[in-house]
Amino acid sequence: MYGWTGTILEVNLTTGKTSKEPLDKELARSYLGGRGINSKILYDELEVGIDPLGPDNVLIFGTGPVTGTLVPGSGKWTVTAKSPLTGGLGDSCAGGHFGPELKYAGFDHIIVKGRSEKPVWLWIDDGDVELRNADDLWGCDTWKTQRIIKEKLGDSEVKVVTIGPAGENLVKIACIIHGLKRAAGRCGLGAVMGSKNLKAIAVRGTNGVKVAEPDKLEEVVKEANRRLKADTMWYKLFSVYGTTALVETFNEIGGLTVKNFQESGTYEDYMKISGETFVNEYSIKNLACFGCPLHCSHYYMVPSGPFECVGEGPEYVTLSSLGCKCLNSNLPSILYMNTLCNKLGLDTTGVGNTIAWVMECYERGIIRKEDVDGLSLEWGNYEVMIEMIERIAKKEGFGTILGEGSWGAAKRIGKGSEKWSMSIKGQDYGVTETRAFKGWALGYATSTRGADHLRTLPIAEWTFTPEQSEKVFGTDKAADRFSSEGKGYLVAWHENIRAVSNSMNICQFITRTSLLFPEDLAMLLSPVIGIDMDSKEIMTIGERIINVEKLINIREGITREHDILPHRVLYEPIKKGPSKGRLISPEEFNRMLDDYYNARSWDTNTGLPTKDKLKELGIV
Repeated sequence: MYGWTGTILEVNLTTGKTSKEPLDKELARSYLGGRGINSKILYDELEVGIDPLGPDNVLIFGTGPVTGTLVPGSGKWTVTAKSPLTGGLGDSCAGGHFGPELKYAGFDHIIVKGRSEKPVWLWIDDGDVELRNADDLWGCDTWKTQRIIKEKLGDSEVKVVTIGPAGENLVKIACIIHGLKRAAGRCGLGAVMGSKNLKAIAVRGTNGVKVAEPDKLEEVVKEANRRLKADTMWYKLFSVYGTTALVETFNEIGGLTVKNFQESGTYEDYMKISGETFVNEYSIKNLACFGCPLHCSHYYMVPSGPFECVGEGPEYVTLSSLGCKCLNSNLPSILYMNTLCNKLGLDTTGVGNTIAWVMECYERGIIRKEDVDGLSLEWGNYEVMIEMIERIAKKEGFGTILGEGSWGAAKRIGKGSEKWSMSIKGQDYGVTETRAFKGWALGYATSTRGADHLRTLPIAEWTFTPEQSEKVFGTDKAADRFSSEGKGYLVAWHENIRAVSNSMNICQFITRTSLLFPEDLAMLLSPVIGIDMDSKEIMTIGERIINVEKLINIREGITREHDILPHRVLYEPIKKGPSKGRLISPEEFNRMLDDYYNARSWDTNTGLPTKDKLKELGIV
């Protein structure tokens, strides 16, 4: 096989046995890898109704066919399991260098089953595999764990993914960390890894990736890099500021999320947490994942004071979640919390949104000071935010409840607090003020892993011209972010594209605009695998992946009633800025959802894929 290594590693933690299994060629052709193959394996092997934190859950790590090649942004890896946060499909991807290293070690995927009686870590040295005792690592933060493992092995080039104390304590917003900040952050998969007593996976690979047409690949990669750099606005923004630039971008168009979405639109202190301020005052140097020309990350340092720290990042989601969503404009404190979350193994998005929710509950009198360990949860109180992060990771006091995420915490507290949880299917919102982007709002609702800004990332909604929109989506209104017309097909189209790029395991920032179209993905994929792919096949693969993920959720009881937006989005208009007055009424949302189901050939009453569609895609 070209592109793929052709081997899956299976690890049974209950028995301590490992085995190598061949990657089925038809599975690879139909689902590609990464997210796609992970989801298909979960669909085939997950027993319905199992406890996500029990030994029967299946934890899958996956790479894509282009991972570790010259293809720009091909350093991603994906991890998948049943989510303890949503009860349905859980997956998350991260960058860095772990994915390519796993390929170089000879594996496309790792399937982890069962539960070890005691803490262990998995060591993969090219084709050799060994489970080792992790008693001395249990309780260590993610940075210390990686350092100790590399010292044990005497090799600083080993790539490690690990959980921190939050994952060990089965916190449902725990993540898996690689390096200083590469987080598989969503869906609580750090807790799944912790439930299996698997502290870390370390990999060293010295092999390459076989490519079918090396000369052709070199040509298309040169063209891809040329187009990326020619997109001057996005390339300049991301290569200099990374996603921190989006603070200013979204403030300008009225799409910042402020005070748990109560005062969204614009934020008067946005420059205090902006990309420009961060780069000028705290960034040390830019940093890239494997094979990426964007180098959108940063090493940073707060040199002195109460928030003295070093770290990598932050992303816009962190500046938003720990910043303006909580009315916190103290940038050094946000950087300190980013470092703290990365070391403890916590999702900054889930943490920030949950703290914003509890601050609103405190403001409304739903929660009192004596309920929260005597802490004063006033807006912008970054000192208390830091204390809450520590308590969430350690499951101490009220932190035990907040570790459930805002929806899980709201269900435990009640008193109407559910209304103020900005979540879908149990997962907290990402970065988007969805009242300002109706297509994006629909994509949040239909996302197969719960509220998520990247599952659709409908960039065409605000970057396409009316003429482009008419040509691709059949209506010029699809490119109007305030219009609901044409959004069903727009969302389905983008979801298919994102599913394929996630399965090739190319970074979304690469395929965001310049390499958005299915023919672009086919251009990059074909010379790697030696199969002449076209746009139609690319879109069919994406559609197939979405349908399999939908089936996983349906088996767990997640149907149309769960494809819904939070109360605030449906009933409260944005209060200020260029998007002032915007909301999405329940009637308008249901029309968009019907359009989406029709675009997918799903039953509009139930949201279930039809048998004819599943047969067409070769799923049944």
